[in-house]
Amino acid sequence: MAPTRLAVIGAGMWGSTLGQLAAHNGHHVSLWSRHGDRSLAETVADAEILLSAVSMKGVRPVASQVRDLPIRPDAILVTATKGLDPETTCTPSTIWQDAVGDRPVVVLAGPNLSKEIQQGLPAATVVASTDFGAAERVQGIFSSMDFRVYTNRDPLGVELGGTLKNVMAIAAGVCDGLQLGTNAKAALLTRGLAEMIRIGSDWGAQVETFYGLSGLGDLLATCNSPLSRNYQVGYQLARDRGLPEILADLEGTAEGVNTTAVLLDRARRRDISMPISYQVGLLLDGSITPKAALEALMGRESKPE
Repeated sequence: MAPTRLAVIGAGMWGSTLGQLAAHNGHHVSLWSRHGDRSLAETVADAEILLSAVSMKGVRPVASQVRDLPIRPDAILVTATKGLDPETTCTPSTIWQDAVGDRPVVVLAGPNLSKEIQQGLPAATVVASTDFGAAERVQGIFSSMDFRVYTNRDPLGVELGGTLKNVMAIAAGVCDGLQLGTNAKAALLTRGLAEMIRIGSDWGAQVETFYGLSGLGDLLATCNSPLSRNYQVGYQLARDRGLPEILADLEGTAEGVNTTAVLLDRARRRDISMPISYQVGLLLDGSITPKAALEALMGRESKPE
């Protein structure tokens, strides 16, 4: 395909990695960081693709800035952020759609550990949009022999899969930190996926999306790799480190920490059972120890699967 002008908003590890993938395919990439010299207006000017890879707390402020900038009427917005707005429980794509009007919004998510992709190791991801033509265009920009990109018509499901699994990754880190074994880990991830599907389908996502790359795929990657920041939070908590100390040592943001509270608030309002997420919430706010959380899960009343 012809070279495309791509503006990456957020020059952290994930944004930089995606920018490198596009540049390797011959596209023109500009990076913006709030700490850089280049202004946001200069970065997005004439860009055909605007890719947002800022942390969740930065999505609304940056989207508000972009709303007031003269961007191309045919620009496509790609969001690669995994999180939920604490005030509204909105997903990043919802916030961006409000900012860019009727321009297409594409969600990018999958089992994508940045460090592995930067090493040239093979990976796959999903791009989803209600505008399928926009998703196909983004697919072409990032696809390569090392990075396989699939399209999907359920952007909400793809976005929620990538977001909700971060809560389960914290639980998985605790499981490994306590050295509970493979049986326990398998049970945790299986029941964790059930929780993701339960609240995701209530949200309006398609159930089958959670069995794809952005759901089950991302769950397996994030819950089994020390490269995952959310996994590291759980693992270190199980090793008796305090949450503030853990977060201070992380390279980047563990979005699952904030997502847990927002998720539980929605679950309570919708009367949806989320036992694993509930214990993760208690653990993060210091109300329970990792071992006590395990006992609470194992001691629940017997029920059909």
